[in-house]
Amino acid sequence: MTAIIETAVGDITVERVDAVVNAANAALAGGGGVDGAIHRAAGAADLRAACAVIGGCPPGEAVVTDGFALPARWIIHTVGPVWRGGTEDEDAALASCYRRSLQVADELGARSVAFPAISTGAYGFPPRRAAEIAVRTVQTAETEVGLVRLVAFDERTASLYRSLLAD
Repeated sequence: MTAIIETAVGDITVERVDAVVNAANAALAGGGGVDGAIHRAAGAADLRAACAVIGGCPPGEAVVTDGFALPARWIIHTVGPVWRGGTEDEDAALASCYRRSLQVADELGARSVAFPAISTGAYGFPPRRAAEIAVRTVQTAETEVGLVRLVAFDERTASLYRSLLAD
């Protein structure tokens, strides 16, 4: 099945989808950016406790918790790569984040998923390159998810998504 891919600008924590994807750190400990916003909106204590049970997540992989106070039923946590100039297989690791998150969504029976721009904040992944990987990976993924929403924090990132989806 090919998912419908939409772009939105805004706050991923208010998305009304089955699952939101969290750009997490390997310890699943909460942090800044999207990760911090999701922890605050979901209920930091509950989410920290659920993440502590999981124990961590390596880059390119994905794990799941309840959505707690979010509108989304689940939070899929994925750990993107830190940008090191493209010399440490960062592209493949980032593509794996999107692919594995969709696989986890399929296992859950989720039919709608919202993704942030994984690794483009503090991890320094070049936004255009990250957007190309995100769009290409979601477009070619074998998934039962019917709707993927790429949620950008800013208009610049959203316009990257829109231009890539128009091609």
